Amino acid sequence: MRRPLILLFAIIVSGLVVSVAPAQDTASQSSNSQQRLDIAAARAQRKAIVGQNMYLTEAQAKVFWPLYDAYERRMDKIEDRHIREINNYVASYKNLTDASANQKLDEVLSIQQARLQTQQEYVPKFRAVLPGVVVTRFFQIDNKLRAMVQCNIAQIVPLAQPPSSASGTNPGNP
Repeated sequence: MRRPLILLFAIIVSGLVVSVAPAQDTASQSSNSQQRLDIAAARAQRKAIVGQNMYLTEAQAKVFWPLYDAYERRMDKIEDRHIREINNYVASYKNLTDASANQKLDEVLSIQQARLQTQQEYVPKFRAVLPGVVVTRFFQIDNKLRAMVQCNIAQIVPLAQPPSSASGTNPGNP
C-alpha cells in the first residue's frame, strides 16, 4: 500500500475529528458547512486510495465500484453516527455520571458492532462477483484505513474523568 496516500488520508480524517469539538461549540452554519465539505473530501480521498491500491482489471472494476459505493454509503452512516457520539462525548466527558458513561460506552460498542455487521453482510456480496484474493485485499485495505482513523481518534479524544477523590488525586488515570 502506498504509505504517503494513506498518511494523507489519516491526517485529513484526524483533522475532521479535531474539528468536531469546535464545531459543536460555535454551532455556526459556516463551521457546519466546512465540516461537511471536509468529510466529503476525506471520503473522496478514501475512495482514491482504495482505487490506487486495488489493481482491478476493467471487468473487476465494473462490478467492484457499484458494490463499493453501496458499502461505503452504509459505512458512512455508521461513521456519521460515530462523529455525533464523539461530539456528545467531548461536550460532557469532564462531567460524566455513571449512567451517562454507561450509555456512551454502550453506544460506542453498538457502533463497532454495526461496522462489523456491515462488513459481514458485504463480504459475501463481494465474493459473489470477485475473486477471493481481490475481496481479501479490499477488506485488508479497508481495515487498515479504518484502523488508522481509529488510532487518530484514540489519540485525540480525551479519557473520561473520574470524580476527584478527597485527596485531590484521580486514581486510575494513566
